This record gives sequence, C-alpha cells and structure tokens, in this order.
Amino acid sequence: MSEQQKPPKIPERILVIVAHADDIEFGMAGSIAKWVKEGAQVTYCNVTDNSSGSNEPSIEREWLIQKRHQEQLAAAAVVGVTDVRFLGYRDGTLQPTLEVRRDLTRLIREIRPQRVLCQDPTMVFVGDWYINHPDHRAAGEASIYAVFPSAETRPIFPELLAEGYEPWHVRELYVVHGEQPNTYIDITDTIDLKLKALLCHESQVGEDAANRVRDRAASIGELAGVQYAEAYRVMQLGPKDDLPEEFAEAEDLEPEKDATTEG
Repeated sequence: MSEQQKPPKIPERILVIVAHADDIEFGMAGSIAKWVKEGAQVTYCNVTDNSSGSNEPSIEREWLIQKRHQEQLAAAAVVGVTDVRFLGYRDGTLQPTLEVRRDLTRLIREIRPQRVLCQDPTMVFVGDWYINHPDHRAAGEASIYAVFPSAETRPIFPELLAEGYEPWHVRELYVVHGEQPNTYIDITDTIDLKLKALLCHESQVGEDAANRVRDRAASIGELAGVQYAEAYRVMQLGPKDDLPEEFAEAEDLEPEKDATTEG
C-alpha cells in the first residue's frame, strides 16, 4: 500500500493548462467545480487552437476553432470559471518548444497561482486500447517545466522581466491521467456539473461519452472509498513548513489505495 497525500486546503488561485477544449471536462472538471464552490479563482488555458477536432470534409478550420472556443467558454461557465485563455498553437502538431514554455511561464507569472493542473507528459499507452494524443504530452511537458524552473527563475526568459512579469513560485502541481496517482478528490457532489460541462462540447461528445466518464469516475471513486472521484499525482513544491497558513490543514478525504486512471 503506497503512501497517500492529502489535498491541502483550497488555494486562492488555480491555473489549469491543457492541450484542447474538452480535456479539462474529461479529466478535472469535477475537482474544479468543487474548488470554485470553496472560493478558488480558477483560470483555464487551452494551448492549441482546437482546429483538428473533426474529420468532416465540409468543416472549415476557422469555423471549428470558433465553435470549440465557444464550447470551452460554455463548459467553463457551468463550473463557475470565467477566465479562459487560448494560446492558439496549431492543434495536432504541438511540440514542447521554448516558445510554448515561455508563453506558459508568462501566464504563470501573470496569474500567480498557488496550484497548477496539467496533463501527464509520460503517458503514452493507455491499456491496450488507446494511444495518448501527442498534444497532451507536449502540453504537459511544457507546463511542468514552466512551473519549474522557468516561472520562478529570474535569469530564464529575461524578456518577461522587461514585460513586468516577476518570478513566481508555484506551491502545488496536480498531474492528471497518469499511472501513479497519490491523491483523490471526492467529486460526488459535483459529478453532475462535470458531465453537464462535458456535454457543452457538442461538436466532440454525446451521451455515450458522458456515460463512460461517469463510469470512470465511479471506478476511481471505488478505489478512494467514495461514490465518484478524480485522481491526480500531486507534488508539493517547496518546504512544507514554508507553506502559508491556509495550506496547513488537510481536507477530510484520505484515500487508502492508488488508482490508475485512463485517458
């Protein structure tokens, strides 16, 4: 039985970075709805332009970009998030370049989040049925290295200093869809919001996908000892005795087993 971390008290600001519109709703929206209800200010960042989400010959790229942006804004509103950013990198060919990392570093220094959520860059194969999208891995890698070392290191990207963006130390990193989760978030009270937000992506998903997402949340919840849950690998970045007072107490949910998430 592996050691489990308890999620700390809710931070003031949270930044969620993903490759595509709908990635958040598949993986994290139940947790985010919970944290927003508890008072967190949450910012979403889609790294790509979401232009490759259809194989229909009649779909025009610019129309799809606007459609998927509208869907992400609607999904964010369902869980109470109003700050949504789109970096606009080409969907389907994202790479974890210094340019992407610089843009994410700038965003971290602007938002100054205590907690950052991102995708797992190490996940390639999910079971024997899915190859993880390379954009997910690229967005995850760029996010992690933006968190550390770039966001908190003054000599990295000095041009950001000239723009007025001072270094910022992120306290917590939550990585979703990995094989080594150590923290579960009970989303029993927010599962309906998660699914409602997911269904806002009407160009991509329908009721079948929502049912699969509900079933997966139930499977993770069974491992965590609750009805529905989401799983993360959580890293506390920095000495625990240096954490602010509001981070000192842990939430009640203390899972007993690791879970393996898929997607």
